[in-house]
Amino acid sequence: YVIILYYDHSTDNTLEKLKTYQIKNPRLQFYVNTTPVSHFRTHRIAYARNYCIKQIKNNYSNYPYFIMMDFDDVSYTKINIEPIRKCLMREDWDSVSFNRNNYYDIWALSINPYYLSCAHIGDDAGIAMSKYIVGLLNNANEGELIHCASAFNGFAIYRTDKFVNCRYSGLITLSLLPQHLIKHNIALFKGKFDYSKIEDCEHRYFHLMAINKNQARIRISPEIIFPEDNLW
Repeated sequence: YVIILYYDHSTDNTLEKLKTYQIKNPRLQFYVNTTPVSHFRTHRIAYARNYCIKQIKNNYSNYPYFIMMDFDDVSYTKINIEPIRKCLMREDWDSVSFNRNNYYDIWALSINPYYLSCAHIGDDAGIAMSKYIVGLLNNANEGELIHCASAFNGFAIYRTDKFVNCRYSGLITLSLLPQHLIKHNIALFKGKFDYSKIEDCEHRYFHLMAINKNQARIRISPEIIFPEDNLW
């Protein structure tokens, strides 16, 4: 394995910690960006993730899997690897993310009938999506994987050949969704949709591109891999 990390800026001595850890584990590779990219947060994150994807494509495309993981306190607790091990034994997914205690990342979520970002429709959409996905995860059968169009929740595993030719974007992703799904989604919330917001979750673009180009199967496991979440 290798660890590929894109470092942009921090105020908590992260860079020195990375250098120290790299001495202990030379499998860590990190790039230090010194050029301003964008004042939009999602655009900066997409730029960073695309750097990592480019490294995988150029140097590690023969690796069957890669993991994309948020590098913050959401995912720093001890990990339960058993759900990951079980997923790696299965062939019915191309991307799989996982459930959490007391939290679900609806920002990256696109699932029938809620395909559009809740940030563009309003609080009602966020509440509806949250209740919907939590209900699906809590009532899933043993071994079931939830079908969706996009999901991340801080940690996801990908089959390299289905995603290495795709990219992230922090822009809104209407061009990658069928018009009838967009219209139905907007109609659920009485036509509300804020087209003025140009930011969207970078994972939505990435996942939808993989579906369009490679028929990627995006799935969510109801199992929890971070048993001690530090979000609250």
